[in-house]
Amino acid sequence: MKYGLCNLSLVAVRNEASDSSEMVTQLLYGDYFKIIDTRKSWIKIRIAFDQYEGWIDSKQFMEIDADTYHSLNEKTSKITSDLMEFVSNEFDQLIAIPLGSNLNAVSVLNHKHDGNYFKGKLPKGKLIEHALLYLNCPYLWGGKTPFGIDCSGFTQMVYKLNGVFLKRDAKDQASQGENLSFIEESEPGDLAFFDNSEGVITHVGIIMSDNYIIHAHGKVRIDRLDHSGIFNTETKRHSHKLRVIKRII
Repeated sequence: MKYGLCNLSLVAVRNEASDSSEMVTQLLYGDYFKIIDTRKSWIKIRIAFDQYEGWIDSKQFMEIDADTYHSLNEKTSKITSDLMEFVSNEFDQLIAIPLGSNLNAVSVLNHKHDGNYFKGKLPKGKLIEHALLYLNCPYLWGGKTPFGIDCSGFTQMVYKLNGVFLKRDAKDQASQGENLSFIEESEPGDLAFFDNSEGVITHVGIIMSDNYIIHAHGKVRIDRLDHSGIFNTETKRHSHKLRVIKRII
């Protein structure tokens, strides 16, 4: 088994081994992974954080040994807490890294960082504060940063900043936590899931106080939430049909 580490700001993870293939998620600086397949100039990876699989360009990572991989896996992650921070390499060149990057890799990469970070589990009340860091971020399928994010990437990253693990896709996140029967039972930070006409969960957002929800739809935005679903405050109509409310923490 071979292992790798993301040594760049971020890297597209694609569905197939091609630059034109759909981006399904992203590696952020400091993410590490197992290499499970190779194909010409591409490698297939399984990301340690959420076990998500996809293909990356073989020029966009640094190979690490098994001991380093397991050492990173055993440490509590230090996660950047500002929208954009910088690390410097051995040549004193700056590398911009986005919110949610894993700083445990700094010593492995021989980089330096003197910015802010979160470490360990934080109180549930911090979830909305962290969610608001992404407000107005544009929607990007497969994205996980303040410069482009999808609905489940948004919820996963907000929970990651709080030291809590969520799976990558909305339908998988819906398998976590405790079901709530009514909106009235929910607390700020709980998750609301929405399905399509076939009953497949396709959307997720974070419940706020006073029947509001923050979610990624066109951009990260705040809308009303009722028993039918999300009521878009701009179009004045429902945009998503409510399926289930889950309490993760």
